[in-house]
Amino acid sequence: MIKDKMMMGAMSIVAALALGACNADPSPSDAPTDMDEQMDENMGQDSDDMNEEMDEQMDDEDGHMMDHSSSGEVPDDLQEAQNPTYEVGGQAIIETDHMSGMQGAEATIAGAYDTTVYAVSYTPEGGGDPVEDHKWVIHEELEDAPEEPYAAGDEVVLDADHMEGMDGASATIDSAEQTTVYMIDFTTTDTEEEVTNHKWVTEDELAPVE
Repeated sequence: MIKDKMMMGAMSIVAALALGACNADPSPSDAPTDMDEQMDENMGQDSDDMNEEMDEQMDDEDGHMMDHSSSGEVPDDLQEAQNPTYEVGGQAIIETDHMSGMQGAEATIAGAYDTTVYAVSYTPEGGGDPVEDHKWVIHEELEDAPEEPYAAGDEVVLDADHMEGMDGASATIDSAEQTTVYMIDFTTTDTEEEVTNHKWVTEDELAPVE
């Protein structure tokens, strides 16, 4: 009898230990929940990173793609500046933000030209949101441009491809200014993209390197 009682007591202790061990383990349903949460966090971060990268590749003007670099070709009738403030081959600081990473970058002057420069508004060829106050196109980048410059409010047709849908689009002149424009090379301050032969910046959008 005593022996039976001792065996029953031992079995009770083993059963209690086994039950405690089971309770200490996380339930099977907990692990997948934690894993799902981690996957959601990782996917959310990847999505944010992808969106940021896409934003950096898009121009600030209503989401239209901008050709930051160019071949360096200019219209045949464009006149080189005789005494530009910033000489070709020299450096200057960019003080405008036509595109992300431009403001504050150090530029090398690739070309300097005397012309009339325009800010224009237009609707891209092939559709898309209207572009307001795009800076800049020059007089020689307008179709059938007369010798005399246009004035604010005039209607023109663009003969430039700085941005997607620009070439051939009808535009309205927002402003016109006779000045020296510069084609520049620079490295963006945010993504370190090498931009070559960027068109255009005006003289008052540059500052001397201190």
